[in-house]
Amino acid sequence: MRQTFVVSYDVSDSNRLRKVYRLMRGWGEHIQLSVFRCELNARELVQMRLELSLLINHKEDQVLFIDIGPVDGRGSCSIRSIGQAYVSPERTAIVV
Repeated sequence: MRQTFVVSYDVSDSNRLRKVYRLMRGWGEHIQLSVFRCELNARELVQMRLELSLLINHKEDQVLFIDIGPVDGRGSCSIRSIGQAYVSPERTAIVV
């Protein structure tokens, strides 16, 4: 089952910050500075955490993973905004 996660990071070094940003673009939707919305299954979550773990400095940086529920359930409507409206990405199948 796919879960929706909000992933937020605070990386103190600009080189590592750019690397984390590029990595995260491959995993989810960039919704704000250092914040991504990701739809992941259990294997993908483990893989993403491993890749991030290899990039960050564990004594200086922090990455938060917030599970907001199943993609087809609560996860699809959990993000609310004030000001500019948040528009959830259109889910489409990608054939590789």
